Amino acid sequence: MNREAPSDDAAGERRTVRVSKYLSKHLRHQPERIGLTLDEGGWVEIDALIAAAAAHGFRFTHAELEHVVAVNDKQRFAVDGGRIRASQGHSVDVDLDLPPATPPAYLFHGTVIHNIAAIRAEGLRPMNRHAVHLSPDRETATRVGARRGRPVVLSVDTGAMHHDGHVFQVSANGVWLTAAVPAAYLRFPAGH
Repeated sequence: MNREAPSDDAAGERRTVRVSKYLSKHLRHQPERIGLTLDEGGWVEIDALIAAAAAHGFRFTHAELEHVVAVNDKQRFAVDGGRIRASQGHSVDVDLDLPPATPPAYLFHGTVIHNIAAIRAEGLRPMNRHAVHLSPDRETATRVGARRGRPVVLSVDTGAMHHDGHVFQVSANGVWLTAAVPAAYLRFPAGH
């Protein structure tokens, strides 16, 4: 059997994904694992991040970090001068200082079938995050749900929620955030 070695492009893509996952883990959930302290807005100095990662056995360069930030299809990270932070999705206490925003009439949430009963009963809750994440379109919500299985896309009557006093924010990468979505504002696809 003649197997070809993986192409440089494939190896580069795997490395990019690996660095991206590492950044997500430590900028959103466990900065303390590598000795980082995020400021109140979730920012950390890039040089401190690279040094902390290297001290814990995961090395990457400024160029690799810049590449990950630039090519990430969800724009998960924001850079401001010599600092970096995750755009949203934190389970650690940060204040992204996002102003309230008026949402479109409908936003979408991707999930999987085994979550539907709980969502019907309790609505959407942030779980271990600071906010419920909503997508601006069905396609994005489908991709989000597909990460955990066969996706089910819920429509959220955000126009009615906003009218009723619920507060929304939108992150730098276009993810809409709100504290919770009561079940009354959800529209389930037929058969779910």
